[in-house]
Amino acid sequence: MNAENETRTTLVLLVRHGQTPTTGKILPGRAPGLYLSEHGMQQAQRVAERLATLPISAIYSSPMERTKQTAEPTGARCGLPVVEEPGLLEGDFGDWTGAKLTALMNLPEWTTVQHQPDQFRFPNGESFVEIRDRMAETLEKLRQQHPGGTVVCFSHADPIRIAVADALGTPLNRFQRISISPCSVSAIAYQTEPADSEPSVLTVNSTLESLAGLRPS
Repeated sequence: MNAENETRTTLVLLVRHGQTPTTGKILPGRAPGLYLSEHGMQQAQRVAERLATLPISAIYSSPMERTKQTAEPTGARCGLPVVEEPGLLEGDFGDWTGAKLTALMNLPEWTTVQHQPDQFRFPNGESFVEIRDRMAETLEKLRQQHPGGTVVCFSHADPIRIAVADALGTPLNRFQRISISPCSVSAIAYQTEPADSEPSVLTVNSTLESLAGLRPS
């Protein structure tokens, strides 16, 4: 890829927050006061080291404590502010917020969540369709603000999985097949011209390898 083409590509990196004391046990949703575990803080430092190999244009984070805490080392390393972006928020799980995952898995609605998420709305909360539309609108806005740049977005598992599925053209009912680990990086490239270009998914759930190859030197 030559320099001219490179400037026409906007790279959006979606980073899940690091591990918390309740990861894999509780559905925390938007409940305040959840911070990274010691291991999660180590993950945040490691992902900052990985992202530092790229020319970062801007850093955005969901307003939740765990995502901002994950983003801070990257901001410090790159010398950039971490900007809160409400569109990157975790899903609003309504009455399910704070519930144990083992209890939720025994509910009859769990089958719909797994196999027909486009038909499901969390009780007194958000629907998966709304999460998809919110993430699509947010990523469109951010990439338009930084044409040709590299934008890092710290978010949550389900919003990232849904955004990746949408970029792949995968039906919403299949997004549960995508795995997004704590502090993993998923990369979506957008061509600034023509305006109706389809996105390209460069990597999904990357946790180990270097990210340097995502942007030519």
